[in-house]
Amino acid sequence: MAEADRSTSAWRSYVAEFIGTLVLVLGGVGAAVLAGPYIGNVGIAAAFGVTLLFLVYAIGPISGCHVNPAVTAGLVITGKIALKDAIFYVIAQCLGAIAGAAIVLGIASGNPTYDRAVDGVGSNGFGANSPTGFSFGSVFAAEVALTFILVFVVLAATDRIGTAALAGTAIGGALGVIHLIGIPISGTSVNPARSLGSAVFSGGEAMAQLWVFIVAPLIGGVVGALVYNIVFGQDEIEGEGGLNVDGRGDEDPLDRSPERFVGVDSDPTTPGHDTPPPARGSSPTA
Repeated sequence: MAEADRSTSAWRSYVAEFIGTLVLVLGGVGAAVLAGPYIGNVGIAAAFGVTLLFLVYAIGPISGCHVNPAVTAGLVITGKIALKDAIFYVIAQCLGAIAGAAIVLGIASGNPTYDRAVDGVGSNGFGANSPTGFSFGSVFAAEVALTFILVFVVLAATDRIGTAALAGTAIGGALGVIHLIGIPISGTSVNPARSLGSAVFSGGEAMAQLWVFIVAPLIGGVVGALVYNIVFGQDEIEGEGGLNVDGRGDEDPLDRSPERFVGVDSDPTTPGHDTPPPARGSSPTA
């Protein structure tokens, strides 16, 4: 029965990742393709950031709201998601991004002034395909650095000593700032699935240069996770199909989980006193 419940929960997470990535592409890439001339780079950056912000609260309780293979890779490195689940997450994210880009293209095609060959579908690029002509080296370095920031913020904001209620604000705000920096450089990827969705329908050079926006964000995500491990510590998950949101063991001096403080410095004989629950993995006393 427990195994069946875990399987159901896992599939719900995969569906949530599909929907979440679709919405992220629709909100962010859609803003760039459909409204870019009217809202400018600041508006596009805000669209990506706000979309991720509300997704954190909408699907975060179901899947963790990765909506990005680089984030999922970071969670694998930190031991917060099993490899099997991570593979299905990435598949769902890529399919969701392609579906989101297809919707954007379908809407844009209704505008007689839109030309997919010229305007594309919000693809990323370097050299002649960079919005301002940035070189391959600059684009690669920017994507690594910006994805490092994103993944580190995601992991730090959702750590057990963080303020969970504000995690969405921190993560969405980080993505918005990242886009303010990255849009003139590469159009901003920091998300291999998002770049894949755009490249599939843009074709040509977008597909030829896609590998950069897969490799660089993954490197940045791994580095962000490794730095997070150094700063915050690492805790292994119990098994496949579960997401470990704690990040550290019970004896960690930085453990500020609520149960650590239940009944601390209070008189056990006082009415209403709560005895702290046993540590995870220990046997309750009779």
